[in-house]
Formats: sequence, structure tokens, C-alpha cells
Amino acid sequence: MLKINMIRNLVISGFLLLSGCSTYQPPHLNNICSIFFGETDWYEAARDAQAQWGTPIFVMMAIMHQESRFVDDAQPARPWLLGIIPLPRRSSAYGYAQAQDPVWEEYIDARDNSGADRDDFEDSIDFIGWYTHGSQKRLKVSKWDAYGQYLAYHEGRGGYERKTYEAKPWLKRVAKKVKRRATWYNRQLKTCKAELDDEVDGWF
Repeated sequence: MLKINMIRNLVISGFLLLSGCSTYQPPHLNNICSIFFGETDWYEAARDAQAQWGTPIFVMMAIMHQESRFVDDAQPARPWLLGIIPLPRRSSAYGYAQAQDPVWEEYIDARDNSGADRDDFEDSIDFIGWYTHGSQKRLKVSKWDAYGQYLAYHEGRGGYERKTYEAKPWLKRVAKKVKRRATWYNRQLKTCKAELDDEVDGWF
């Protein structure tokens, strides 16, 4: 009986350990309060990024939603030759923020953080804050302007300066979606921010 109990406890401990390592996937992507109450560490990371870079949480989260739907290892679809031979992906975009290799390396150098990972929410939200901050400095796009910030994020700052988005009506429609989502997230966050702050900071 003692051996059986020991085995049972080991199995339970194993499941708990695995569940602790599992990646959080929000069940309700349209509600920022639900997202953050499901994983308050995300709220703390988003709040820290806002404090560091000045970009509102709702703008950063709307951009991340559009880029990855909060999937940690999101990547562009891989093309296949004749349906059987995998070809290289058309972009190196990866992770929550869909950051490409060159700009991610730039971020790592700027933050002096060689351990940053694109499939880590905290690093990814900080990256979005860092990038939008840079866009505001270089392009004079307000950090509260989800529409303009998303265009700069998608096209790159050089592309935004060249107005490459003008030839992409579909992208402007997507940017409008990001703007609408940022507006929703802002309204929702106002209703739960105080409670989230209590959850993160505690009562003392």
C-alpha cells in the first residue's frame, strides 16, 4: 500500500509539474479582463512594459492579438512544393509579437538581454513597447494611435516613411481592426484595472 501511495503521489506531482510548465492560451481573446485574470503574470508584464515605454497596455495587446492571437510559437504558414516538399517560410517572424530575426536582434542589443525569447510573453510585450516607443520617436506616431503604430509595426519604420501601406488597402483594413480592438480593450481594462492591480500587488 505504501508503494502504491508513493507511486500515486509521484504521478500527481508529475501532472502538477507539467501543468505548471504548460503555455497559457486565453480562452476569450475579445475580453482583455478575461485574458489577464486568466494569467495575472501577463498583466504585470504588460503593466511593466507600459511603465517602461509609455505605450498603453490596450495598444500593445491589440497589436499582439493581431500578430499571433496570443499563441507563443506562432509562425507564418510554410509553403509546400507539390504538396509534399516543405519549403522555407517566407518570413522569420516568430512568437507572440511575430518579431523577425533582424529586429529581434536589434531589440536584444538595445535591451542588453541575450536571454530574451520571442515565445515568452514578458519579453514579447516589452518588445512591442520598445518598438512602438521607437516609432513614436522616429515617425512621430502617437503611442496611443493603434492604427498608425500597427502600420509602422507591420511595414517597418522605413516602409512607413515611404508610405508602402498606401498600396495595400487590405493592410489599412487590418490596421483599422487593430484600432477598434484597442478601443474595446481600453474600455474593458478600465472596468477591471483596479482589481487586477490588487491581484498583482496584494493587499499589503
